[in-house]
Amino acid sequence: MEIWLRTNARALLFGMVPPALFALMGVLLLVGLPGREPPDWLRIVGTGVLVLSLVVLGALAWQIRQPRMAYRPGKLLLWLRPGGPIEVPLEVVECFLLGQAPSLLPGKRQRESKSSALVVRIADRAAEWHQQEVKPQLGQWCDGYITIRGTWCEPLNVDVVNRLNQRLAEVSRAPSPQRGGT
Repeated sequence: MEIWLRTNARALLFGMVPPALFALMGVLLLVGLPGREPPDWLRIVGTGVLVLSLVVLGALAWQIRQPRMAYRPGKLLLWLRPGGPIEVPLEVVECFLLGQAPSLLPGKRQRESKSSALVVRIADRAAEWHQQEVKPQLGQWCDGYITIRGTWCEPLNVDVVNRLNQRLAEVSRAPSPQRGGT
């Protein structure tokens, strides 16, 4: 698998701060203050807080490792919903465009903000790929356009889009086992 677009590691690392603080609090509840032993019920609460925090930290660390978009021969892989990637046949992907989309960040001030977006154009002839259910915070998929919100992927700019289009052209021209190539 060749990663074409990474997830926004900075946002996920920032999201790890609260669970890390809760993990620290769990440790303090578990071991107590220097010279003072905590009661058993406080140790149980501390253990629960620590375990839950470590689970959340592990889930966030896993998401950092997951790309937003990748290539496998004959397929464009998109991680836009929970679970495994959506595997789009490469022959229906026409191009990548740079656009804007609502950021969908929480909070009153952020509600109307826009972020860069990567738009994937799907061929008109591939009607079965014109609509898919995706997580709205990660993107939108309708009418043959896949919009990947820049909020949750690596920074987007013209150079990134040009690199993606160049790589799409290279792999599209290469012989593929699915198309009868060698």
